[in-house]
Amino acid sequence: MTVNISKRVLVTGGAGYIGSHTCVALLAAGFEPIIVDNLSNADGRVIDRLETVTGHRPIFCHSDIRDCAAIRRIISTYPVCAAIHFAGVKSLEESVREPLKYYDHNVSGTVKLLECLQQQGIKKFLFSSSATVYGIPDQVPINEESPLRPVGPYGCSKAMIESILGDLKVSDPSWRIGILRYFNPAGAHRSGLIGEDPRGIPANLVPFITQVAAGRHQYLNVFGDNYATPDGTCIRDFIHVMDLAEGHVAALRYILEHEAQLTVNLGTGRGYSVMEVLQAFRRVSGQPIPHKIAPRRACGDAPVCYASVARAKQLLNWRTTSSIEDICRDAWRWQVNNPDGYREPANDSLQMLSF
Repeated sequence: MTVNISKRVLVTGGAGYIGSHTCVALLAAGFEPIIVDNLSNADGRVIDRLETVTGHRPIFCHSDIRDCAAIRRIISTYPVCAAIHFAGVKSLEESVREPLKYYDHNVSGTVKLLECLQQQGIKKFLFSSSATVYGIPDQVPINEESPLRPVGPYGCSKAMIESILGDLKVSDPSWRIGILRYFNPAGAHRSGLIGEDPRGIPANLVPFITQVAAGRHQYLNVFGDNYATPDGTCIRDFIHVMDLAEGHVAALRYILEHEAQLTVNLGTGRGYSVMEVLQAFRRVSGQPIPHKIAPRRACGDAPVCYASVARAKQLLNWRTTSSIEDICRDAWRWQVNNPDGYREPANDSLQMLSF
């Protein structure tokens, strides 16, 4: 069978939360993802779920992006036209405790990946960045020209990678680079077969709420109720993970067709407070979901943070379609259908290609 290389895409971290949902969107758009993941923060069983959801079993390579020899072998075996880079570690609070881990995995890992891609002549690259590069904004909505004031080693690692990518583009204009700064991904695929499966105590609001609703935690801690917002709790831009996945497909098409470097926010363009999200989840789940007010977090939370999405609409012809209720409903469906996440008896059919 002849393989269309122009539709084959390397997806690092493709077994993770955002990566797996993006693979669904890529397959629906006619692309073939080649998933590379070391499974440090993911479960290989997601490959079985992707096959069930899409009717196609993606190629899965069990490897680490810091292993250049393995990445070269993967690309030689499965030639690709582009790479989408999700692989990395992502907890703001953990990064404060273990900064070297974050600079190793995120910054050094990305540099090694870029070196491998450049050696193989692959110069189309989408990077999974974050709104944490903006820090506490001067004004909202936050546009792409807003000052970068990253918070913690996690945010700094993302900003460093963005700077590296900018330098790479200057040194070699043949690179086509997309930087996607997304805000607060949440929810799950509507099938209830794939979703967010955090290890340990969830660091993000929506998965923690789902676990409280399911009885895995006694209550939700709301960190601070005295911010300068209508109800005193922090306001964030929550984007459905499948809307985010579609944003990656739109951005991939853009860098395949344009030479200019792309930097865009992926968000909804509006914010919801912690209490508004909690109330929405109560409505769709029918669960009481107790909460307590706790002191503000030491890491320093911005009172209000949401995106300007004008550039994404203009350049990518992309916008979100899901509401906060959709996010909560799909997250709850995932939780009910998968009370222990992907942690179920292993499927002997899992094909893990080690490089």
